[in-house]
Amino acid sequence: MKITEKLIELENQLNEVLEEIKNLKMKAYMLEEENEKLRRELCHCPEEKKQVVEANAKKIQGEGHDNLARLYNEGFHICHLHFGQTRQGDCLFCMGFLRKM
Repeated sequence: MKITEKLIELENQLNEVLEEIKNLKMKAYMLEEENEKLRRELCHCPEEKKQVVEANAKKIQGEGHDNLARLYNEGFHICHLHFGQTRQGDCLFCMGFLRKM
């Protein structure tokens, strides 16, 4: 393959990456806008609705912790190093993660 052909191929690959970056940037912008909109709506919500939202968030976090603890007790890793793999004995990373939550 000639150097010119390799350069053209590399240029095409770079253009594809740039296009993907543009798409991701647009998605990030849309998510940031939606997040800001939701924050503004939350600021204008009555206190009762805020408490309901916060209670639901705490409930969901509690359920997530319970699910991870259940997975660990069933013999699976929940740490980022070996997540989902079968574990042999205790894992200090998993146990530390459960304690933090």
